[in-house]
This record gives sequence, structure tokens and C-alpha cells, in this order.
Amino acid sequence: MDEDERQLRQQLMLHEALVNAIDRREEVFQMIEDSEDVDEAIRRVGQLLGVGELGSRAVLDLQARRFTRDQRQAIASYAEELRSRLPDGR
Repeated sequence: MDEDERQLRQQLMLHEALVNAIDRREEVFQMIEDSEDVDEAIRRVGQLLGVGELGSRAVLDLQARRFTRDQRQAIASYAEELRSRLPDGR
């Protein structure tokens, strides 16, 4: 895998984590609220969404304004664009 493909896959993973977090926002917010500190929140959100630390941090950094329908659609569309640029389409 070359560097461009690796970067595309990382961006796709982050965007898919964001879409998943938006779709499961109530669970995500509950995990964050129930956590003692940021490190625990990162770990618990990662477990909930099946993503690593980078994906969890992106979710925790997500601004509330991104939870609107149009912003969710924009993130999902960009994820689809990234996916289409990968050689195997996934």
C-alpha cells in the first residue's frame, strides 16, 4: 500500500467513525458522560464504535454543530468519495 492509499484509508476511517458517532450520538454522549476523564472517554468511545484512539479522538473533538442532518450528509458524502478513490473501493 503506497502512502496516498494509506492516507485515504485513514481519512475514510475517521469520517466513517464520525458518521457512526452521529448516528449513535445518544450512546456516544452517555459513554462520554459516564467517563471519569478524557482518556477513559477515548477508550470507551473507541470500544463502542470499534475504532482506535485516533478515531475516538476525532469523535470527541467533533463540534456539536456537526450533528445537523446537512453536516452528517456532508461527512458521509466525503467518506463515500474517499471510498471510491481506493483501489478496492472499501
